[in-house]
Amino acid sequence: MNLTQEDWVSQFETDENAVILDVRTEAEFNEGIIANAINIDIHLGQGFISEIEALDKTKNYYVYCRSGMRSAKACEIMNELGFENAYNLVGGIIEWDGEVVAP
Repeated sequence: MNLTQEDWVSQFETDENAVILDVRTEAEFNEGIIANAINIDIHLGQGFISEIEALDKTKNYYVYCRSGMRSAKACEIMNELGFENAYNLVGGIIEWDGEVVAP
């Protein structure tokens, strides 16, 4: 499900079951992240799927990348793997107005 930054943040902030997931490359991740994000690079192919499958399906995942394209794909994959709540940040981190921190 695609969410604007405003909706993504307001929903995340009130969600006690939330996990922020960054699906960019390790190099991109190291340039700065949304606070408390975990990194699983979507370009890892089967490695990405294996790492995603190991996650807790009862949690709610707030997913982002650089522009919102890879994270939208990641949300589709997560839905196919049985994750009911994966939320894509439309516009990605390049349109992010909030704080960006070092990983």
